Amino acid sequence: MALLPASNASYGERAFWEARYAAAAAEEEGRAPPPPGEWFGGLERFGGLLKAELRPGDRLLVLGCGNSALSYDLFQLGYTNITSIDYSEACIRSMKNRYAHCPGLHWAVMDARALAFTDESFDVVLEKGTLDSMMVGERDPWTVSQEAKLLLDQVLMEVSRVLRPGGRFISITFAQPHFRKRHYAQAAYGWSIRHAVYGDGFHYFFYVMVKGEELSPSDLALGQSLHLRPRTPSPICSFQDSDSENYLSAIEL
Repeated sequence: MALLPASNASYGERAFWEARYAAAAAEEEGRAPPPPGEWFGGLERFGGLLKAELRPGDRLLVLGCGNSALSYDLFQLGYTNITSIDYSEACIRSMKNRYAHCPGLHWAVMDARALAFTDESFDVVLEKGTLDSMMVGERDPWTVSQEAKLLLDQVLMEVSRVLRPGGRFISITFAQPHFRKRHYAQAAYGWSIRHAVYGDGFHYFFYVMVKGEELSPSDLALGQSLHLRPRTPSPICSFQDSDSENYLSAIEL
């Protein structure tokens, strides 16, 4: 089982990823069943949104598949050219074994920051919770670390590179637009952005980026705000002009 290199902190907290890899290895060795449920639900939750974006014959790339059944579910719907990648050898080995009977499903161990595909290779790139997991170490969604910004930029530049003109990048996440769209709305990626919301009670977000379309002015401005320096907090006001002033004299009774 391949663990996250100690020198690589950019994928978030080491403990998170080691636990994920350990679960996949245990499943592969028959020591544990697959984890119950799916992050953000399965096709029964967002299938209508997803099907509206897919076309017959599309070549799909699934980033960070983990042990999700999404690739198999799409295969069952008739999409028979699906490549799924993950950073974990244990995850990919487990998925290859589980779906060996599906010739249209392809699996590869790969770093999403350095995709081993030629330019314009895919019609659709899909991620479900992968970028969320990469940002698991972030504590303040308003003030994202430079390391996390760089990580997402590396991944998104690669996604843009492997998408054909007119191709779609689909991101399924719990990240609200005022947090996540800043990262997606970078002119360098060469795509437009729109989103939908699904879920009862707790909402999830379904983003679609179309390669070759322009960002709206408002989205472009939002993307530029990602690079602004955080505002310095205003000084705390005090009723006292000096240390010698009587505090009670400043209170209007």
